[in-house]
Amino acid sequence: MLKLQKGDTKMPKQRITKQDVANAAFEAARKGGMQAVTLKNIEKRLDCSPQPIYSCYADIGALRQDVENMTDAFAAEFAKKRAGEDALAGTGRAYIQFAEEEPELFRIFITHRRRGISSLRELYAAYADPNAAKQLGTQTAQAERLHLHMLIYTVGLGAIFSAAYPGIKIDEIYSKQKEAFEAFLAAEGQEKSKKKKKKNKR
Repeated sequence: MLKLQKGDTKMPKQRITKQDVANAAFEAARKGGMQAVTLKNIEKRLDCSPQPIYSCYADIGALRQDVENMTDAFAAEFAKKRAGEDALAGTGRAYIQFAEEEPELFRIFITHRRRGISSLRELYAAYADPNAAKQLGTQTAQAERLHLHMLIYTVGLGAIFSAAYPGIKIDEIYSKQKEAFEAFLAAEGQEKSKKKKKKNKR
């Protein structure tokens, strides 16, 4: 335990950890986007010299990658809390709320590089809530296909919403989201009906 020596008037500064640096960078990004994750901004937030930051991160790229990972985790937790029991429709609305309440983090979430992803199916497996598709009560493949369509559409809506100026009313965004869900659901129903008719003709 650090103790003040006789004659000292200030408390000694605590050691800055890697998590401290990452948290400061995340808060900088939350306020000003990834472009705000700079050495100067982190120094200011931690009230320190560059040295303790460099001792934790060799370069700013590694720090920004950690901010991306923290943003993904934040987005997943945000969606989980806001979705409620209706994981399918609720998750869609939650991501729109994320775009409204945390626009800078949302932009990072949708634009950062997804490593190890070479198809939409892999993207779905990596980021989708597996319980959401189950709520449709249809075959797994059909439910996952519908859920993927909704996720793609929702992220697109969120991107438009977060970038529009002076801004689109959120009720309009929710309305379009609902229309899309109903259209995708109807299309899946028609496709299922066609397959059933073909099977019966054999």
